Amino acid sequence: MASKVIKAPHVKFNNGLEFPIFGLGTWKSKPGEVTQAVKDAIDIGYRHIDCARAYGNEQEVGAAIKAKIAENVVKREDLYITSKLWNTFHRTDLVEPACRKTLNDLGLECLDLYLIHWPMGYKEDGELFPEKDGKTLYSDVDYVDTWKEMERLVKLGLTKSIGVSNFNTEQLDRVLAIATIKPVTNQIECHPYLNQKKMMEYCKSKGIVVTAYSPLGSPDRPWAKPDDPQLLDDPKLKKVGDKYKKTPAQVVLRYQVQRGNITIPKSVTKSRIEQNAQIFDFELSAEDMAFLDSFDCNGRVCHLNWIKDHKYFPFNIEV
Repeated sequence: MASKVIKAPHVKFNNGLEFPIFGLGTWKSKPGEVTQAVKDAIDIGYRHIDCARAYGNEQEVGAAIKAKIAENVVKREDLYITSKLWNTFHRTDLVEPACRKTLNDLGLECLDLYLIHWPMGYKEDGELFPEKDGKTLYSDVDYVDTWKEMERLVKLGLTKSIGVSNFNTEQLDRVLAIATIKPVTNQIECHPYLNQKKMMEYCKSKGIVVTAYSPLGSPDRPWAKPDDPQLLDDPKLKKVGDKYKKTPAQVVLRYQVQRGNITIPKSVTKSRIEQNAQIFDFELSAEDMAFLDSFDCNGRVCHLNWIKDHKYFPFNIEV
C-alpha cells in the first residue's frame, strides 16, 4: 500500500469556501490511463481533481471517482472536482447544457468549481475544435455574457464556485465590473520560467486565488519541439533539489504552494503521482524562492499563437 501523503492544506476563496492547494491535473491523460491515475491519486491522498470537457476524458475520471466512493475510500464531500466550459459553448444558451453534460460524464450532481476555460469563443454547434482549411473558426460571443450564465449555474446548484482560466488583467477587470458573483480563481500557466508575479499581485488585490497549471513546464505538450528548453532538466533547479534532497519536480511544486497558488501537476504514473505530492515536509528558504523567481524568461509554453488574431486572445498584452 502506498504511504499516505500528508494532507494538502486548503486555501480560502472569496466566497468563504475552502479548496485544497494541491491536486491532480488531467490534461493529456489518455482515456485508457486516466481512470487508474485518478484512482491512484485518491488512494495516495489527493482530494482535488482538475478536469475539463476539452480533455476528452471526463467519463473515465468519473469512473474512478465512482469506484473510490463505492470502495469507501472517500465520500463525495471529501473530493473537490473542477471542470471547465469549453470555447464552443460560450453562447448563453449553451452554458448550462455544457455544464450538465460534464456533470453527467463525471457522474456528479454538482461541481466544486467550474471555470471558463479560455476567454475566446469558437464557432458553436459542431466540433470542439472547429476548423476550415486548417484555421480555427471563431465565435464573437463576449465572455462577459458567458460569465452571467456562469453565475446562473451557481444559483441552479450545478457548481459551488466559478472562476476563469487564461484571462488577462483587462479581461478580469471587465468581468469584475459586471459580476454579482466574483471569480474565485484564475487558472493560468505558472512555473519558474513564467513566474506570473504581476498577475499574482493583481489577483491578490482583487481577492482572486491563482491556480498554477503546467507547474512542471508541460514537457509533454503536443506542440513541443525537441530543442525547447526543459524546465525539469535545468541544472540550476537540480542544485536546489540536491540541497533539500528533493527532485526538481518537487522543488517547483513546493515553490508554487509556498507562493499560495493552487497547484495541479498532471501525471498518469503512480510513482510520480506519489512523488509529486511529497512536498509538504520541507520548506524552501526565502533566498531559494527568490532564486527560482529569477528563472523567469517569459517562457510561456501554452501560448496558442495560432489563434492570436482572435479579438479576445489573452496574451497580446503583458499581463
